[in-house]
Amino acid sequence: MYTSFFGLNEKPFSITPDPRYLYLSERHAEALAHLLYGITESGGFIQLTGEVGTGKTTIVRSLLEQIPGSTDVALVLNPNLSPREFLLVICEELGVSLSIHERHSLKAIVDALNRRLLDAHAVGRRVVLIVDEAQNLSPDVLEQIRLLTNLETAKQKLLQIILIGQPELRELLARNDLRQLAQRITGRYHLEPLNRDETDAYVRHRLEVAGARGEIFSSGTTRAIYRASHGVPRLINVISDRALLGAYSLEQRKVTPRLARRAAGEVAGTSRRPATGTRFSSTMAVGVGLALAALVGMFFFRSAPLSGIRAGNPPAGEAPPVMQARGTITPAPVLTREDAPPRRMGTNPPLAADPVDQPPTDPPTDPPSRAPAGSTVTGAAAETTPPSLESRLSALAVETDTDTAFGTLLALWGVPYDPTIARPCEVAEANGLRCLYEQGSWRELVNLDRPAILSLTTASGERHQVILAGMDSAGDVVLRLGQQRATADLANLMSLWTGEYLLLWRPESGPGRTLTEGTFGPDVLWLRSALASVLDTTLPAAQPDRYDPVLAAAVRRFQRESRLVPDGIAGARTMIALNSALELPQRNRLDREG
Repeated sequence: MYTSFFGLNEKPFSITPDPRYLYLSERHAEALAHLLYGITESGGFIQLTGEVGTGKTTIVRSLLEQIPGSTDVALVLNPNLSPREFLLVICEELGVSLSIHERHSLKAIVDALNRRLLDAHAVGRRVVLIVDEAQNLSPDVLEQIRLLTNLETAKQKLLQIILIGQPELRELLARNDLRQLAQRITGRYHLEPLNRDETDAYVRHRLEVAGARGEIFSSGTTRAIYRASHGVPRLINVISDRALLGAYSLEQRKVTPRLARRAAGEVAGTSRRPATGTRFSSTMAVGVGLALAALVGMFFFRSAPLSGIRAGNPPAGEAPPVMQARGTITPAPVLTREDAPPRRMGTNPPLAADPVDQPPTDPPTDPPSRAPAGSTVTGAAAETTPPSLESRLSALAVETDTDTAFGTLLALWGVPYDPTIARPCEVAEANGLRCLYEQGSWRELVNLDRPAILSLTTASGERHQVILAGMDSAGDVVLRLGQQRATADLANLMSLWTGEYLLLWRPESGPGRTLTEGTFGPDVLWLRSALASVLDTTLPAAQPDRYDPVLAAAVRRFQRESRLVPDGIAGARTMIALNSALELPQRNRLDREG
């Protein structure tokens, strides 16, 4: 609707908990640090509370993207359950198989769960239970949760538990009959709303992530938003989105404080000036009507439903292609979250940390003209016109399945792969590599500069996995289709690419974990040294192995120079860019020669 008018790549103030837009205020950084501590330590409870809309769920989603690959997470989003139902949900999340008889016995369920935890402990894996909206837990379920902490070995607890909820959770745990559970809480943190300066920084951060290149909100505008929202991020998003729509409907390139106040009145339904409010609502309605008319026109007049889809944007009304597990599938399977590093059992949110700025425009998506599949080209054209990428994919379905793609990608890193033995990312991790699975833009992928598996979908609905190997001197894309090498016009490739990709990278700093302010260890020391080398500066610190504000500022500087979002978080993308900047030997890069 208004995104192109303001030069944005996407709506910046969606209320969905997208970790790409996570703004780490001092309070949010501390909250995330508490949760990360809860992941890495054994035993007890971690409690995170906050008012409605303060960003608790977004922090949880960000946490799920940062947990170590050796951790299994059971996530309970709806805790309004009986004790037996609650235990069954945990078992489903952790992949615990239960017979019909066992499902009706609390003891049998707990015994099966205990065996699962012991098995995980035996192979060095950690299991974490995260309960969101925990204020809705009944006392009986809370008591059952307390009993789960009794599952332990002689030296450590087998289950780490994180409770996340509204302030009512604190009141619930203060009950006398729950004092045994309260005494086991080893970490507590209450998330407060943003202050005025943080609100200003929050708004500008989200606009920057969405691709804003100029000032859309003035300081006066963000002050008006703060007064109306009291610093609650969800309200900030709703008011800001409404204000952008109002400015768009009035064809104003900047959102004024007056527009922000009117938007706040519309959101709250408490406008004291009916005439102004009515005019604003009517203007917005006109803008919405025009946008809907444009969408209807696009629906009826756009041709070739798949041929013009840009990367990462499925046709209207359709969900993005589901990432499949290993195995032979017809049509050919696509990548799967299960093939990404093990983060949690069950459903993983398709989110990412440490994002890359999206370009204002994508490369052209109209494919070059080509003969229809199965047609014959004669004469000079037969000598000069190569087969289209789509036709080559159809002829090589066996060579473009998921297992073959992973085998080819791992081979580029000198790692053999047998799909019958282990999952590909487990094989990669065992050889010092890490998987990064995302859905993003072509610019983002090229900036990462690593060979990657691309998920392609043809006009007939066939799905294929190919390897992006590099770019040749003519500007065409070099692909690997199994054992075969192929070149493709970029526009042709973009017409088939779903935006999904998976690449491998080798962390130089140890486990390859995400580093934020407050973390410490040898990987922080390596990060400080690497940044000092790349930025040609000194980064003094009283404790060099601790992630301090000086190091965070250096990370943000490097991110800006690398065209990454300057959030001060050293995640996978930042580490990959840093590895590239160091020009380390024996690191697999895209072939720029072809």
